[in-house]
Amino acid sequence: MMQLMEEGSKVLTGFMERADAKTGPYAFAAEITEATKLFTEVANAWLGQPAKLVETQGELTRDLMQLATNTAQRVMGLDAPPIAKPEPGDNRFKDPDWDKNPYFDFWKQSYLIATRWLEDVLKHTEGLDERTRARAEFYLKQLASALAPSNFPATNPEVMKATFATNGRNLLQGVMNLAHDLEGSGELLKISQTDTEAFELGVNVATAPGKVVFQNDLFQLIQYAPSTDTVHERPLLIVPPWINKFYILDLGPQKSFIRFAVSKGFTVFVMSWVNPDERLGHKTFEDYMNEGIRTAADAVKRETGTDKVNVIGYCVGGTLLATTLAYLAARGEDVFASATFFAAQVDFSKAGDLLLFIDDAQLKALEEMMAERGYLDGGRMATVFNMLRPKDLIWPYVVNNYLLGKKPFPFDLLYWNQDSTRMSPANHNYYLREFYQQNKLARGQLSIGGVKLDLGKVTIPIYELCAKEDHIAPAKSVFIGSKLFGGPVTLVVGGSGHIAGVINPVGEKEKYQFWVNDKKPATFEAWMEGAKETKGSWWPHWANWLAKQSGSMVKARAPGAILGTIEDAPGSYVRVKS
Repeated sequence: MMQLMEEGSKVLTGFMERADAKTGPYAFAAEITEATKLFTEVANAWLGQPAKLVETQGELTRDLMQLATNTAQRVMGLDAPPIAKPEPGDNRFKDPDWDKNPYFDFWKQSYLIATRWLEDVLKHTEGLDERTRARAEFYLKQLASALAPSNFPATNPEVMKATFATNGRNLLQGVMNLAHDLEGSGELLKISQTDTEAFELGVNVATAPGKVVFQNDLFQLIQYAPSTDTVHERPLLIVPPWINKFYILDLGPQKSFIRFAVSKGFTVFVMSWVNPDERLGHKTFEDYMNEGIRTAADAVKRETGTDKVNVIGYCVGGTLLATTLAYLAARGEDVFASATFFAAQVDFSKAGDLLLFIDDAQLKALEEMMAERGYLDGGRMATVFNMLRPKDLIWPYVVNNYLLGKKPFPFDLLYWNQDSTRMSPANHNYYLREFYQQNKLARGQLSIGGVKLDLGKVTIPIYELCAKEDHIAPAKSVFIGSKLFGGPVTLVVGGSGHIAGVINPVGEKEKYQFWVNDKKPATFEAWMEGAKETKGSWWPHWANWLAKQSGSMVKARAPGAILGTIEDAPGSYVRVKS
């Protein structure tokens, strides 16, 4: 008991310190105010539909009364069919006692009935504009995920059994785990999603052999060692997102896209972005283009002696790449031979759930926060992404770590996911306003360095990969953007989402699939309807496409033969923690 009180005191102190911080999470008070305002607006609109109100309340009452009757029958040993069942794959209710025990079954079904009723009410409320409804749905998802009976000790059978079996030791360990997470967090609680001590950069993640051959304030350029005697003449430059670290493309030997590309005879260079602090807060989107991609491409050409480079842009790295391509096209500069985009948007009109965070009030608050710090804390972006899927990325770890008192399972992808990066205010503000909010690139209204940009002038061959279940760069959004380029575009849709849709290695037991369609229908729905599905990885399809853009075979190149070497891959920039 004394230990529990001691650990509980640490937790309380940690929360109080964050509650006092002006820029701390509980500027979440503003989020609570916003959610309350939205729900009030929905309620007022709903009250304007009295007939529908009576009907739906009657349905809810009937379901709850029937559940009470069924539960009473089950307590007496009689069978009773369920009123509500979880969706397939809902791991919150996988313990057998959620079905076997009438007490837990009652809590489970009550929750499912109530949340589905609320979702249905919101869906059918008239008089709401699209944005208000979408934001209300987002906050309802947060509330519903938080209030699941699986998140409370007294209504979770697995936690109850663990508590009795250990005499409450699991809860004590859970408080200790929470205290540990608070100690390692910034202004927001960073819930451990994996055992971070199980991984080390350069040892069991980011292990592809190579050398850092160039660096400046914004990035290190890594050239990877060849694994074939000959390589394609034209090198490949990869531009990862700066909101994450590049080694998502090199998680381990079996999952490494970088190793795969090297094995196919490509000379691979990767930009490892800096993890910026307040000293780099002035670096703009234009700086990331000029001192980033353009400088990297020049270094690659010097190192390899080639006149053109093939290039990949992933996520926001792809948006930066598309902007750079339009800029170079407007200036008549012929730098890149082809471009590949991984889950990258250029048209943000259908940009998905992240649009919910983009309005003047929220952007102004974010700008003020970054101005005070000199950067955006990496934990904030990580929290935003986790909130898009709270049922999968937040609450399972709350239960596992803090209620069951377990250490999270070692998982390389989640280790990368927690290794967040800071962001430069000048760059991030520009990206959110010019692209997400105003969609200027797609509208032909964006100018950089006095040059007006037109994606239609980009005529090099393009390979465009999107992921069918991507909630960050939705496939439909990528499809719309792919039509803006002026040259040949090969569109491929991968299975799964923003990460697994890209990191879909060869030999993964055909876990996912991909679709191709040689025709060019007007809508994404028509494209999918006519597409051919292929089981397995899309990587070989891409490699065959890129080989055609890469010239003849030449002798393999040792890293740094011209530029020299600075240090071994994965370099030092990637090791800087937020």
